[in-house]
Amino acid sequence: MKETDYKRLYDQVGAINGWDFSKVKCLSEGVAWDYGSEVTRVCTGTEALLDIGTGGGEQLLKIAGFVLQAVGIDNSAAMIETARSNGRKANQPDVAFLEMDAEALDFPDRSFQIVICRQAPFEAKEVARVLADDGVFITQQVGGRDKINLIEAFGRGQSSGASIDCLQDQYITELNDAGFTDIRSSSYDATEYYRSAEDLIFLLKHAPIIPDFGQAESDFEVLRQFIEDNRTEQGIRTNAHRFLIVARK
Repeated sequence: MKETDYKRLYDQVGAINGWDFSKVKCLSEGVAWDYGSEVTRVCTGTEALLDIGTGGGEQLLKIAGFVLQAVGIDNSAAMIETARSNGRKANQPDVAFLEMDAEALDFPDRSFQIVICRQAPFEAKEVARVLADDGVFITQQVGGRDKINLIEAFGRGQSSGASIDCLQDQYITELNDAGFTDIRSSSYDATEYYRSAEDLIFLLKHAPIIPDFGQAESDFEVLRQFIEDNRTEQGIRTNAHRFLIVARK
């Protein structure tokens, strides 16, 4: 494909997929855990659960049946509207989605037995405040080595120049300072294969991996060369670095 073909795809993929990352076709090797399973493992069916940074609510809707009450928040009005639409389509009207800032949670103290957060910012002291005694907080975040070959190819990226584990260490420190006494963490660095250029472009367009991706014409030449250099039988190769923190009050 030519540079102009990749630019055309860039203009099309958002209209085709919207913000639905579930449509992206990607094969992963070396994933050490499944986030949804890590959450449902601590559910007994009697809890109230809060999802911080719920986005379109896709992950929360999969988990909601394992708890008594589920609430998802996001600071984007568009994301909350998408989440509510997804909730109606999933026939789960009892799952509430609210527009709210993670740094100022508008809930009474000790409102939830479980708080979760997947690849979104959170405020440790606010999580501790709304979490019931002996409650559990689970967060999965993007690690500093994520999409490292893409960042090297473009010469810029969301974690450029950062210490590999600085965010993980920062969150553990903040949770400890907020009063959590049992904090456990783990990480993995998996290989990912995106099936097509469209799948990779959707990721770059909607995730903050390469800042301002697509705004410069040169990005599409870099993308063309990256795909040529990293195309394999399984797909276009990159990596996913993730870390998981499970903390109890």
